[in-house]
Amino acid sequence: MSELNFSRNRHSWKDKLFNMSFAYIIFIVILALVGTMTLYSAGNGSWYPWAVKHLLRFGVALLLMFGLALVDAKYYYRFSYAFYFITLLLLVAVELIGHRGMGAQRWINLYFFKLQPSEFMKIGMVLFMARYFSTITIQGIQSVRGIIIPAIFTILPVVLIALEPDLGTALMLLLTAGMMFFAVGVQWWKFAGIGLVAGGCLPLIWKFLHEYQRNRVLIFFDPERDPLGTGYHIIQSKIAFGSGGIFGKGFLHGTQTHLNFLPEKHTDFIFTMFSEEFGMLGSLLLLALNVAVLIWGYMFAFRTRNYFARLTIIGLNTNYFLYVFINIAMVMGLLPVVGVPLPLISYGGTVMFSIMASFGIILCMSVNQSSDNPD
Repeated sequence: MSELNFSRNRHSWKDKLFNMSFAYIIFIVILALVGTMTLYSAGNGSWYPWAVKHLLRFGVALLLMFGLALVDAKYYYRFSYAFYFITLLLLVAVELIGHRGMGAQRWINLYFFKLQPSEFMKIGMVLFMARYFSTITIQGIQSVRGIIIPAIFTILPVVLIALEPDLGTALMLLLTAGMMFFAVGVQWWKFAGIGLVAGGCLPLIWKFLHEYQRNRVLIFFDPERDPLGTGYHIIQSKIAFGSGGIFGKGFLHGTQTHLNFLPEKHTDFIFTMFSEEFGMLGSLLLLALNVAVLIWGYMFAFRTRNYFARLTIIGLNTNYFLYVFINIAMVMGLLPVVGVPLPLISYGGTVMFSIMASFGIILCMSVNQSSDNPD
């Protein structure tokens, strides 16, 4: 494939601003406001300690999103490799000097903010792979040699993140990479081969898992195995889901959450809390908002004629899908508990900024209609 050149169809910042999808932006804003409202309830009807910080972070992240959306698209292409390697170095720094909390070493303490590089690696890996695949031929992609490089640069951060340990994020990185391999035309038999190898390695992987990680898998199959320990989270989550019924118990009236039976109600299990208060109908509306964001994202990908932009949007949108799917499936007991938050709803700074940065890049790529790749 020829080198990309966005310069043929440059837009002024005003053109970009008015060409953005305002429906997409409105969906994002509504989700963040729903998150603020839910965190207000989690604080027992108080803006503190979570709701006000969530709203302030969203305000700053919204400015970040618009700022990244107005950047000339060619710079994402030019600096994609550099961003990947900087983020990879930050992951190495986490292993060496990272801040430890909740039994894991995932953050770099900046004193005013705890940075989690693994969240930004999701963006870095997508940009890296989008640039790599946009510069080789389809014959190169379908050759074994052509996928060795992106496979290596996927495995490196996955291993570093798994060592933190953070298997949820490592899994998301692998699945996002897999989607990008699929999107560029890698043959199905290669996926089958990788699946067989991974299946054969499961006993070895099981051996190297931490004890609490093994317990999470076992509890997934039998929550009653340890109802007051590892299984407590998912049991209480299912109780809260069921007690919400069709219409919910009402705002600020969720008994399982406000009586503190449901743990991590402001982070990983916030969807459970929302469901208890607003019932199945409220949950479906929240799910519909997330589906709308995803549909708009994939529509952007199919509309743009720029291959780098298309792959970037597909990768970032898939990453968002995995957040939503894994979190909701996890709190419903359909997947093991892996500590993946619900974007824009759960409390957390790094995820908020990384997701909003992804939205900004998606918006930037969506207004590009050049058929060439950037130089």
